[in-house]
Amino acid sequence: MPKFAFLTNHGKTLLLIARDRRIRIRDIAATLEITERATQRIVAELATAGYLEREREGRRTRYTVKTDLPVGLPIQRDVDIASLLAILPPRDDPNRARPLAPRSSSSAE
Repeated sequence: MPKFAFLTNHGKTLLLIARDRRIRIRDIAATLEITERATQRIVAELATAGYLEREREGRRTRYTVKTDLPVGLPIQRDVDIASLLAILPPRDDPNRARPLAPRSSSSAE
């Protein structure tokens, strides 16, 4: 595994919450291998930026991801959260897109 990640912990947190609206801070932290305090800060920053809404449900928190907001790509500003979620389905989703097979250099055209 490389020592870098293509997505930040903010992006990964948002993806985890989008997959499980009732996920616990503890579970996000364990999955991302970061502290619970760092996870709380990330969730708070996502909420402040408007990407998440939080609602208490008893002792748990239920999240809503605002999928119409832009991802904030520097070269393509019109991509929204819904587009990101669409290309990153859960691993156990039988309907997920499969990678394209590499093209051979010699085609029979």
